[in-house]
Amino acid sequence: MSLYNIADYGAQRDSGVPATDAIAAAIETAGRAGGGTVYVPAGTYVTGAIRLRSHIELRLAPGAVLSFSTNPDDYPVVDSRWEGVRRQVHASCIYGEDLEQVSVTGGGTLDGNGQPWWDKHRNASPELHFPRPKLISFDRCRRVTIAGVTLVNSPSWTVNPIACSDVTIDNVSICNPADSPNTDGINPESCSNVRIANCHIDVGDDCIAIKAGTEDTKERIPCENITITGCTMIHGHGGVVIGSEMSGDVRNVTIGNCIFKGTDRGIRLKSRRGRGGTVEDIRVGNVVMEDVICPFIMNLYYFCGPRGKEKYVWDKNPYPVTEETPKFRRIHFAHITAREVHAAAGFLYGLAEQYVSEITFDSIDISMAKDAVPGKPAMMAGIEDMKRRGFYLGNVRDVRFNRVTIENHEGPAFYIENGEDVEIEGCRSKNTSKPEKLVEQVTVNPADQNFTDAE
Repeated sequence: MSLYNIADYGAQRDSGVPATDAIAAAIETAGRAGGGTVYVPAGTYVTGAIRLRSHIELRLAPGAVLSFSTNPDDYPVVDSRWEGVRRQVHASCIYGEDLEQVSVTGGGTLDGNGQPWWDKHRNASPELHFPRPKLISFDRCRRVTIAGVTLVNSPSWTVNPIACSDVTIDNVSICNPADSPNTDGINPESCSNVRIANCHIDVGDDCIAIKAGTEDTKERIPCENITITGCTMIHGHGGVVIGSEMSGDVRNVTIGNCIFKGTDRGIRLKSRRGRGGTVEDIRVGNVVMEDVICPFIMNLYYFCGPRGKEKYVWDKNPYPVTEETPKFRRIHFAHITAREVHAAAGFLYGLAEQYVSEITFDSIDISMAKDAVPGKPAMMAGIEDMKRRGFYLGNVRDVRFNRVTIENHEGPAFYIENGEDVEIEGCRSKNTSKPEKLVEQVTVNPADQNFTDAE
């Protein structure tokens, strides 16, 4: 396949002179020829948004840096999704629509220079007329590959394929400051057949988040057939997160052979009334976590985002089950170690009218932090800060715990509120500071719970 060196089209290395037009010319020439490799040699090149075409590989040589402009005028306004809803946004630093066989590869670096964008967001700057660019985003594309590159300082989400199929993200290193806002690592959204492997992700929000649009998204496209393997996740608000935008359904996800360190939460599922959709057939195995608030979260009362403080979301009384009622089911965890856990071993809380169901935990070893910092395991009204608690279960059905060990916890290892068919076999507590019974099971009448929207 032909190679098109951007230097041959006028790109000047280490000059500060924008290379946007030179890169666009190389892509245009390759596209007219039916495809090829657009090559970025070693050196730093300043550029605005890059729009790829079908059958194009953008390859960065080792030592090559694409340094993206901080001027909003260099990012045209396009129609795409932002937080699950289709609207006008600034084009991503690298983007494309309705493409076939498109790649971003090589040993170089994409630098989003996100600081000015983060500052505008934090200060609600009137200059920010449209949502910030993502670093890489493709809409409705087939056969997408992102491999080998280093991605830093993304203005917002780092990698966000939307309604794409046959996506491979391999051996990618992502690094955004821990305090940078909404700089998720990899967010497949309404995609199918996605493989994420061998990546290192250190970001300011969720490391990997699987999404499928909100209730305000007209296109209900599932996110399905996702494999995540061999990845390390550092910092961030969650190791692997599903939701809260899951109205199009999320299903058939496997997560394995990964390490989470300091990711706030480990595996986190979140949604609420009004979203609808089903999360099902999720398997997580061979994972090690360290220094997390809570390793396992399933929360159907998640209150962040638009309309999240309405009574319909936080009310613990049962409502009629409709197409707006979300569902979590058939979710399985096995062979997982979690050390230095702060708030709780796990937090599962279904809706009063739609319990989370068909959940298994097998061969799980959890050790609470001796100097645990109190915190909320989930964003949900009425939940107090917890410290060294065991599993906290509410509104659950058909849950199995087998060979689960919880060390250095306080209170019961398993607290079950409104649980049906919960089976605990071969489980034990170790080194509890206050010896308690292993299981405490209660039935709670929602009318007796004094939750308000102010909480």
